[in-house]
Amino acid sequence: MKYIMEVRNLSKWFPLKRKGKNGEKLYVKAVNDVSFGVREGETLGIVGESGCGKSTLGRTMVKLLKPTEGEILYGHKDVTYYSDREFRPYRKHIQIMFQDPYASLDPRMTVGDIIAEPMDIQKLYKDKKERMEKIVGLMETCGLNKSYITRYPHEFSGGQRQRIGIARALSVNPRLILCDEPVSALDVSIQSQIINLLMELQRKLHLSMVFISHDLSVVHHIADRVAVMYLGKIVEIADTGELFHNPLHPYTQALLSSIPVVGEKSFEKMEILEGELPSPVNPPSGCPFHTRCKMATEECRQKVPELKNISENHQVSCIKL
Repeated sequence: MKYIMEVRNLSKWFPLKRKGKNGEKLYVKAVNDVSFGVREGETLGIVGESGCGKSTLGRTMVKLLKPTEGEILYGHKDVTYYSDREFRPYRKHIQIMFQDPYASLDPRMTVGDIIAEPMDIQKLYKDKKERMEKIVGLMETCGLNKSYITRYPHEFSGGQRQRIGIARALSVNPRLILCDEPVSALDVSIQSQIINLLMELQRKLHLSMVFISHDLSVVHHIADRVAVMYLGKIVEIADTGELFHNPLHPYTQALLSSIPVVGEKSFEKMEILEGELPSPVNPPSGCPFHTRCKMATEECRQKVPELKNISENHQVSCIKL
């Protein structure tokens, strides 16, 4: 099994200014001991509630955030503690699409300069003519009229801005793209256009993608495999069809039961999670989900479950399985 990127026991904690009751230093444990791999040419979906740590995980994977612990391997090479200078050659292989298409583009730059900026940094053209040809080619690939090249971001809709973001990500011929909720800020009709564009580009360019979202329907449509996060940990990971038709972790089952189904009384089948989401500053002992799990026992409260193989390509973190 060939992975383009792996994370091993990855953690990202954010220190707080205030201290605990006994004077100890407190941390927000946004990502806590996470391990998985991204296969070449696949789309891996990462889902979970808001605040579960999925965006922090993604940004730590691509080294926009420095990890607290663990390893990040790209092409089987450990790049975890590379400096910005050492990691710069890898930047052209790993790109990111951000959630907010309004905040992710520099309002002072033209569309052409936004798309070309990564190429400028990596020096991927010989002259101005080649630079212009590449910009125009990327705009056409992403469904943008080449006449937009001298215009500014404020002149475009959210969907058009996200297309500009896609073109910018593709400008350095990446092998892996991290999509951090790229359609959550868009209208539903525009979401489908962007999703279809990403799927087309993924097939055409043989890209690997990590697609972070809280929208399970979108993930079901685009992902080859899905990882489910809860309170900074991966609780289940499996092929998309397997996970949606045979969810094993109680949290995954609750998430999937909440997907609305048009024309059906889906609320009758909906599993309502009881209790409050624990604080990532002071996560519960044992299984992080035990405070809201109906099947929890004393063993669940004491023992930390490992992510173990239940079947081929299906891993679950649950003591009861």
